[in-house]
Amino acid sequence: MVELRDIEIFLTLAEELHFTRTAERLHVTQARVSQAIKKQERRIGAALFERNNRQVALTPIGQRLSDDIRPMYRGLHEGMDRARLAARGKTGVLTVGSIAVNLHDFRPLFDAFAQASPDCEVQLRHVDFGDPFGRLRAGEIDMQIVWLPVEEPDLTVGPVIYTEPIVLAMAVTHPLAGRESVSYEDLADQTVMGGARPDYWREVLVPLRTPSGQLIRIGPSAANFQEMIPILVTGEAVSPVHAQAARYYARPDIAYVPIRDAPLARWGLIWRTDGETELIRAFARVAHHLNSVAGPSV
Repeated sequence: MVELRDIEIFLTLAEELHFTRTAERLHVTQARVSQAIKKQERRIGAALFERNNRQVALTPIGQRLSDDIRPMYRGLHEGMDRARLAARGKTGVLTVGSIAVNLHDFRPLFDAFAQASPDCEVQLRHVDFGDPFGRLRAGEIDMQIVWLPVEEPDLTVGPVIYTEPIVLAMAVTHPLAGRESVSYEDLADQTVMGGARPDYWREVLVPLRTPSGQLIRIGPSAANFQEMIPILVTGEAVSPVHAQAARYYARPDIAYVPIRDAPLARWGLIWRTDGETELIRAFARVAHHLNSVAGPSV
């Protein structure tokens, strides 16, 4: 008999293609992940993953198994979720993903939507900025809180819900760390973290040139802030980040200094154009109303 947990481990590893990240995501040991995969491979009689010291990849049989069972696994969880919602008197669920970490700042929006749609439950999910639209396009979330602009032909951009300054993150020992503010011109002599995808995000956060036209050296990239931390604290690179990082990733070894000539960052709602529902429209209407009454917060 196949254990549900083993299926979850297989599907998560099929997404992450990394044993350590899979273990961290599921809050199990790496040995447990390896054990589950080996057990499934013995049961099937073939390898599901090709692995060496540098990478993990699905075999053709592993890919077929992933494609076959993922819809059933998702359907099982959706059925359980619907039953739990019904037990609490809820008839709908709206899954909202967010790259932002300052979800507490969006509490007025969630509370206003709960009042407007008391039969609907909002479920929150984290999205890495290394793959900003993957979970949305895969249907794992219904809509997303994301920094703007978003210029994707298959995605609808809704109202702006939040604005905030841009700051420069760096090691506390960095020469710029003691300043009251910096300019994009100061980045001419620095290595700046790159990797923001899509390209128009990188151009907003990290332009290729300073205002005077000097080239900005682009260095290593990261998929999330946790991966940024060791690059920052060792002084390998600096990085413009949203000001919320100074609150939610406050550390004694990282300094955050305002970039005085950076425009305010804007956060908004997006969703798949072909996946728009009445619940999505209702959530967007509430956000638009709050925005028009109070204006985006800073």
